[in-house]
Amino acid sequence: MSQKSRKKSSKTPSGSPTAKKKVQKPGASTQTRPAKTQRASADKSSKTKPKAASHKAASKRLKSSEKASKPESASVPALTEGQKAPAFRLPRDGGGEVTLSDHAGQKLVLFFYPRADTPGCTREAIDFTRLADAFAAAGTTVLGISADPLKAQEKFRDKHKLGVPLISDEKHEMLEAYGAWGKKSMYGKTFLGILRTTVLVGADGKLAKVWRNVRVDGHADEVLAAARSL
Repeated sequence: MSQKSRKKSSKTPSGSPTAKKKVQKPGASTQTRPAKTQRASADKSSKTKPKAASHKAASKRLKSSEKASKPESASVPALTEGQKAPAFRLPRDGGGEVTLSDHAGQKLVLFFYPRADTPGCTREAIDFTRLADAFAAAGTTVLGISADPLKAQEKFRDKHKLGVPLISDEKHEMLEAYGAWGKKSMYGKTFLGILRTTVLVGADGKLAKVWRNVRVDGHADEVLAAARSL
């Protein structure tokens, strides 16, 4: 056998280019098909995931709307002028308790404010302090009430040198009894909170005047005028 025939016989079985192509084609087809199926499954999963997320978001919105709807069911008691003032017993700044019976036979102003040391509440408390002597001359005691704890009330008193007693109603018992606790809204959200309210109780223990949705500017002077007129 010649050397040329030997070289040809050694290349033809597996070394020829055609043999390599025939081997690679089946392998390439087996590799590309799973890739397509993987992409298809990935596309399906990517389509289904947003639906699941939107379902969760919808359930969260539903729960939040249910929470927001709860305050709407709360109703503010309709206190009217001439009605007997509800009794109360609550702690005050500096220690001790304050009751309605402590002021029997006297005129009494109760101003309910949302939160100690906030701008509007500070101005209101300062205005009543400024007129404290005038209220005393008119035979009228002034009390401030909020849901703040006693420490916050005392800090509020000391910071602004307030001269009116401050009552702490953390359980909202007095606030609810006087209609100063109810539905409020802010930035599109509805919640329960203190409604800025002032009540003037006459010497007979009945409500002489009720102010709701109080505007702070000039309010203390208006209450003093009403107390003087009794």
